[in-house]
Amino acid sequence: MTSATTVPLRYARLGRSILNSQMLISVVLLAFAAVVFAVSPDSLQDPAFFGALLLVFVLTGVAIMVPWTPTTKRWAIALPILDIVAIVGMREAEPLLGAGLFLVFPIIWMARNYSIQGAFAGVAIATALLVLARVFRGGEITLLDFPGMVLLPLTFIFIATTTYATSRRSKSQRILLQQQSALVESALSRARKQERVLDAVLNAVEFGVVAFDSKGTPTLENLAYRRALDEVGLTSTTVINPTIYQTDRLTPYSETDMPYVRAIAGEEYENVVYWVGVPGDMRSAYSATSRNTRGPAGQLDGGVVVIRNVTAELEAVRARDELAASVTHELRTPLTSILGYVELAADAPELEDRTREMLEVAVRNSERMLALVTDLLNTDGDTVVSISKVPCDVGRVAQEAIEAAQITAAQRRITIISDIDRPAATSADPLRVRQVLDNLLTNAVKYNREGGTIAVTTLIDSESITVSVTDTGDGVSDEDMEQLFERYFRTDASRRSAAIGSGLGLGISRDIAVRHGGSLTAVSQVGIGSTFSLVLPITPGD
Repeated sequence: MTSATTVPLRYARLGRSILNSQMLISVVLLAFAAVVFAVSPDSLQDPAFFGALLLVFVLTGVAIMVPWTPTTKRWAIALPILDIVAIVGMREAEPLLGAGLFLVFPIIWMARNYSIQGAFAGVAIATALLVLARVFRGGEITLLDFPGMVLLPLTFIFIATTTYATSRRSKSQRILLQQQSALVESALSRARKQERVLDAVLNAVEFGVVAFDSKGTPTLENLAYRRALDEVGLTSTTVINPTIYQTDRLTPYSETDMPYVRAIAGEEYENVVYWVGVPGDMRSAYSATSRNTRGPAGQLDGGVVVIRNVTAELEAVRARDELAASVTHELRTPLTSILGYVELAADAPELEDRTREMLEVAVRNSERMLALVTDLLNTDGDTVVSISKVPCDVGRVAQEAIEAAQITAAQRRITIISDIDRPAATSADPLRVRQVLDNLLTNAVKYNREGGTIAVTTLIDSESITVSVTDTGDGVSDEDMEQLFERYFRTDASRRSAAIGSGLGLGISRDIAVRHGGSLTAVSQVGIGSTFSLVLPITPGD
């Protein structure tokens, strides 16, 4: 509020205060005059009585016409002083009427508006005028003059003191209320500003937000949430989609399983996916996350649901899976044919031993490639990796994987150091174990630094065989480590590098380890390197 607005309001309050005080005296004396006229009409014909009464009404007119300001306020004290003079005059004109009691009104006015000095001045002036009037009247002072010269001034002192104390207390309370009001207004202004900022922020984000109270009644909806409802033709009064579908896009959610209903019930969840739209029409997918809000005592006080349109993401995943299935299906047929002809060629009796060895290598690699293509074909379904366990020397498999990786490693001047104990016998699928080790060595070469090293070691105890592959690459961050074995996931470093990859290798490799009853783990330090460990249990052969 500006000062230009505050000052006129203060002037208005000051003018009302002066006018109300003077009007009170005027009204009381007017009523008194009416009573006097009814009881003793001759008193009004007394020039002193009538003149004193007329002075009071003249003072009232002055109070009405003068524009009172803080500057002219000090002159307003003349009004109650002249009221005192007028009332004393009325008392002296008609002593028997007891008009002196009305002196309390101007004394109260002065005590309330002019601090302790005003209270003292009011009592002193009234007492002095009463004493002077009695002196000018002449005659001997008797006991009959005691009430007017002693008791009445004492009464004035008591009334003035009480009025002053009450006025100060009221003023302090008024100041305190004004301060509290200012604090409340300031807090309200800040709250409104924060509300405007929150509203602007929520309406600027692309995800929908709806908040609700403990009864489930919506208290906040941003534009993105309302837009999500409008896109499917729902009215402005609708809070949630009446029919939504599960991730298979065909099964409707039951009323109790709807994300919004679960949130109202106090359940917190994250990334619950649902589809909106009738099957066959244009449809949208949303991911919902729910969080509770708590009251001062920790009680459930509603919650917030955040929705995000994930249609493009899910369609991209679906297209990726369809492409992978299509490509792998097309690769499988020619690979099967190549493998068959190479096996036939390897069985020819006229082949030299060296040629037959090379064809056998080609057969093994073709079989491994066919297995990889088959796994890729099954990544979008529930089919698990097939395992055919036979007596297997894991050390020999590891050595073969190292020999196969030597050529690629040499191109980048990477040294492979092996410390492999043989035999490392167990019951396992050698093709699958080789697939895991090939993947680990390929990654160690691909994401290593030029001129780096790779260490391959085996550790055998009474229960398990552990094959570890350690590289000197850039390492994996803690954030990427949490998703390292998820299918199609690639780390930031791998996305920034020129190395080509699909993000499937580690996920499939871990599945193979788990299917053997073992595990595949990773330990990494950014800037130092990573160690991947394949653990296989030692079991007797089939």
